[in-house]
This record gives sequence, structure tokens and C-alpha cells, in this order.
Amino acid sequence: MKDINILAGATSSFGELWGVSPRKLVSDVTAEALKESGIKRHEIEAIFVGNMLSSSLGSQDHLGAFFSEELGLDVPAVKIEAACASGGMAVHTACLAVLSGQYETVLVVGVEKMTDHKPEEVASALMAAGTDGEREAGATFPTLYALIARAHMAKYATTELQMAAVSVKNHFHASLNSHAQFKNPITEEMVLKSPVVASPLKILDCSPITDGAASLILSRRKSGGKNIAITASEAATDSLGLAQRESLTSLKAAAEAAKKAYRSAGILPNDINVAEVHDCFSIAEIIAMEDLSFFTKGTAAKNIASGMTRLGGKGIIVNTSGGLKAAGHPVGATGVKQVVEILQQLKGISGAKQVSGAKIGLTHNVGGSGATAVVHILKK
Repeated sequence: MKDINILAGATSSFGELWGVSPRKLVSDVTAEALKESGIKRHEIEAIFVGNMLSSSLGSQDHLGAFFSEELGLDVPAVKIEAACASGGMAVHTACLAVLSGQYETVLVVGVEKMTDHKPEEVASALMAAGTDGEREAGATFPTLYALIARAHMAKYATTELQMAAVSVKNHFHASLNSHAQFKNPITEEMVLKSPVVASPLKILDCSPITDGAASLILSRRKSGGKNIAITASEAATDSLGLAQRESLTSLKAAAEAAKKAYRSAGILPNDINVAEVHDCFSIAEIIAMEDLSFFTKGTAAKNIASGMTRLGGKGIIVNTSGGLKAAGHPVGATGVKQVVEILQQLKGISGAKQVSGAKIGLTHNVGGSGATAVVHILKK
């Protein structure tokens, strides 16, 4: 595809933001992105809003008009929903809109307000992304990913200690991120001793309930400084439920989206320097690393545990933001935040968590238990 230039990007802090409304979150990240981009507000021609739960938790479905009014932008605006991949799909849809020639410059925002509600209400709302059968069986997403983890353990001898290493790495990265929900380093022992949610997954294997927002300004025009472009934006889908899947040890949609993205960008997996992947659970990052062809099947867990993907490691550095696990997972904002993190890495402005010499980055955003996947590749 033709390159889509990223003029600016911004994120809010992620966490329990009880005193901050969705209006304020989106207004602030939009103002920050506009200031960074140097463009005027009236130059924005359309708005794409990534969000999953505004209807079930916020009683508001008309988010396009809601934020168009809030931002003072009388332009076409639409909400994009693809479960936990809503943010990534909003970026994907915005890229298509710019590529079509309909718009030159557009705004993408991702937002979610989750912590004002009881955990059981949030869990129920999230399971709207599952099947009727899964809900009738009482399944939650920790349950579904626990089944995935058990299948990976049985096939590849993946261990709970190796899964714990994913959380440890991402908490270390989050300790360097001022916007992260959890800035506290943890140990493998802390993960293994944390309460079990759905065996083998424990609390510290799981991403949290989070509030937050992120924004991007995408355009056909180039920025005045270091130009960072989206060179591939690809999406794919699979069956909604696990029972219909060909395999439980791979997310077919993610693997397919990645293949298309590499082909579109004209690169190979080992050309990537830094990546943000969808680690909603520790096992999800392990499988993502294999679906993205960063490691061969069955080898990701031991390679992550060896430190290859940690800052200073010899491999592709992954989840410098802290990932969903420690930076937080406001589901509609996550896919947008991932692109902002890679944008900052390629600009060389990531401070203590900067990956030296990063020129090509990737984002991987998953909806539900893998029914939707969106992959973006960014180049300097």
C-alpha cells in the first residue's frame, strides 16, 4: 500500500482514572496531538473512534457525533468496534479512508472508561465478544485463554514459569513508562504465587481493567520533522468461538494479518526492530511471537524467558510500553496506543525505554479470543 504519514500521536495516562471523563480524556489527547502536528483543528476532515464498551458500560452508542461535538469538529465521524481490536481497526479504517483519496488528514482516537464499574460487570460486558455457547457455559476471557494456555503447554511443553517471565519483562518495561498503570517491577515468584484466576493463569498473568485514551493524526502530507509512515495496515478474522478453531495454539487471524502486512510492506519478520503485541494474558504474547514469525512454533516461551525480547536483548524488543499487562488495557484505546508507542520509538523520543537504532516497528492488536486481528507496520 502507499504510505500513510503519522503527523502526531498522544496517549493519556492509563489506570483507574475515576475523576476523568471520556470527554476529558479524548479532548486532552487530541489537543496534544494537534499541538505536536502543527496543523490547525479545521484541517481535520474526519474522525474515527475506537471503542468497545460505550453502549454496555456508558449507555452511549453514538460516539462519532459525541466526540465530533466535544472537539468542535463538524466533520464525518464514526465509532469503530472490533472488541479488544477496536483501536487497531479504527487505525486500519482511517488508513483506508486516506488511501481512498476521500480525505487528506484524519483524526483517530481510541478511548475506554472501565474502572467506574464493578469487575463482574466489566467481565460480562467483555464477554459480549464471545459466543452464546461460551457465555452459557459461564466462560470468561481468562477461561478461554486458560484453555489456549493448556493446549500450548500440552503441545510444546510451555511452562508456567516461562509464562511468568512475560509478565516480569513487561512490568520492567512499564517501570520506565510514566503513563503506565503499573510501574512496579515484579518477579517470577510473585507471578507464580499470585491467586489463580483460571488455571494455569494467575492474576499476574492477566491484563487489568483500565481507563485511558490515545490519538493519532494520519495524513497523505508529510510532517515537517522526522517522517514516520504506516507502510502496511492489514486485518483478518477467524471463528468467533474457540470450538470452531483449527488450532488452539495459534491465532489464525493474527498469522494471516501478519503475512499480508509483511508482503504489503515488502519486509521480512526479522526486519522488525520493535513491536507492541497484544499480551492480554501472558500466553497471548507467547503465541503472538510465533504467529508473527518472530520465533518458530514452540520456541517463543523459552526465548522470551532468556531475555531476548527485553530491552537490551539481542532479538526484536517487545512491549516497551509495558504492553497490555502492565501499561494497562483500556480496550478501545489499546490498538491506538500501540501505534503511538512505535511512533515514539521510531522518532527516538522514548527516553529510558528507547530501543537503539529502531527503524521499523510493528503493532499487533487482537479482538476477543482471536476472532479479529489487526497488524500495522511503521517505518522511519
